[in-house]
Amino acid sequence: MTGSRSLSSGLRALRPAAFGADPSGERMERIRRSPNYADGVFRNPEGAPRPDGAMREVAKIYFRRDKEARVRRAPAGVVPVHSTTLADLAAPPADGLRLTWMGHSSVLAEIDGHRVLFDPVWGERCSPFDFAGPKRLHPVPVPLAALGPVDVVVISHDHYDHLDMPTIKALADTDTVFAVPLGVGAHLEHWGVPADRLRELDWHETTKVGGISLTATPARHFCGRGLRNTQHTLWASWAVAGDEHRIYHSGDTGYFAGFADIGAEHGPFDATMIQIGAYSEFWPDIHMTPEEGMRAHLDLQGGKPSGVMMPIHWATFNLAIHPWAEPGEGTVTAARAVGARIALPRPGEPFEPTAETVPSEPWWRGVALEPRGGWPTAVIAAETVRDAPHDKAEGTGDPESVPTG
Repeated sequence: MTGSRSLSSGLRALRPAAFGADPSGERMERIRRSPNYADGVFRNPEGAPRPDGAMREVAKIYFRRDKEARVRRAPAGVVPVHSTTLADLAAPPADGLRLTWMGHSSVLAEIDGHRVLFDPVWGERCSPFDFAGPKRLHPVPVPLAALGPVDVVVISHDHYDHLDMPTIKALADTDTVFAVPLGVGAHLEHWGVPADRLRELDWHETTKVGGISLTATPARHFCGRGLRNTQHTLWASWAVAGDEHRIYHSGDTGYFAGFADIGAEHGPFDATMIQIGAYSEFWPDIHMTPEEGMRAHLDLQGGKPSGVMMPIHWATFNLAIHPWAEPGEGTVTAARAVGARIALPRPGEPFEPTAETVPSEPWWRGVALEPRGGWPTAVIAAETVRDAPHDKAEGTGDPESVPTG
């Protein structure tokens, strides 16, 4: 036992600051009172709290000698990044809503006079170490300091590709508010975010920042960033409503029936930002395929192909064994099958979801290894014009505020 304790103490001493901190005290007591917490862990809406552990099989495929398969997991050329400047973002959106995808799941949303930054990851690697771990495949489109004021930073969960310590530390020196799932605030406080700027929410809880409401909604995923996964921090998707518009960010999630419930309560949405990358047959319950992502979008919109769906959680980091371009191609195919309107911005390209047109070019085809048989000949046309039913979302009244966790 003494040797075991010494090893454990040694590992704790070597633990990088990026591992964050475990919830304790009143924060832990609040976690224990959560209806989503049982037997020492947070529970998913439909079970399966984490992957099934088939990592040996994953490694066999990831490192297999099929050179072409390995090459296809990364872009063959330089990923085109839109040259966005602060001046581009200075003028308010014409209709009150503008989205700028910064790569992966990071999105700057300007909604009804407020600026919301989802899952900001400006680091070079999504890892606790600066010498190892998945490295970004394209530069950050806009320097963090050039973004301008941000009213609220929203975090979906504590995995490294969604919660980046250097980015949080930089934002801690600003006046922004941080909206996070229950327990995640422990990491942020450990990195210097004042407790009075934290809004820590359980599923179905809502807080208000200025004139917008933010609701933590269920997702099917898991948590953890240390040497062990304690399941002591919650994961969430987010519904955000202003006076005139509503948007949804999925975070990371497997497909589940709860999307329809979220849409019925908080939708329809002018735009949904849906995870469609880093999926695998080895973890089907925690990440969606493009087809599942489109099903989720339809569920959120009451079964109608209304609003705009923007694919996220792809193109920036190599986190799975599927080809790099596959999530984009799959999203195009899924959208065409149901007549949904999708936006395909380059990293850093601002667009207004309620405008007559949205970015539509499958830009990845210019830098990905062309598949055998070539790219599909059909071009995206109908999806880019507002010819599908588009129910304009309306704002909500004053939501219930939730005290800082």
